[in-house]
Amino acid sequence: MSRKPLLFLLFPVFLLAACGEVEDTRPGKPVAHRQAAFRAMLKSSEPMGIQLREGTYQAETFRQHAEKLAQLKDAPWDYFGADTQYPPSKSDDRLWQEPETFAAERDAFIRAVEALRLAVQDAPEEAEQAAERLKAAYAPVEASCRSCHRRYKR
Repeated sequence: MSRKPLLFLLFPVFLLAACGEVEDTRPGKPVAHRQAAFRAMLKSSEPMGIQLREGTYQAETFRQHAEKLAQLKDAPWDYFGADTQYPPSKSDDRLWQEPETFAAERDAFIRAVEALRLAVQDAPEEAEQAAERLKAAYAPVEASCRSCHRRYKR
């Protein structure tokens, strides 16, 4: 094989390799920490949503995810400092221009997670009844995430 076709085939591979995620190189890596905190929260919240949407509610697994999410609910917020709007941040500039609104979004999320945790503790033994009650408690958590992402994530 001549070099031209080989280079033609390898060029897209090199191009894709160059498109990797930007690394957070700032002291303390605040953007990386908050992104990791959100990923950890997603690993707890999404399995609950799947169980409720697909009708595969499992009380113990759901409880574990709700407890983990409650433990993580405060993790990312301290990493939203005024000087943390740089790549790899995916935060929209409005987040920094609307600190009171962002704080209200954060507080709504924290309250929703806590309400979900309490609902899990008080869930009835019967799975179908519990799943219906927990759908109502999970919906504000999901809506809170969606609202904040719509407003503040690029």
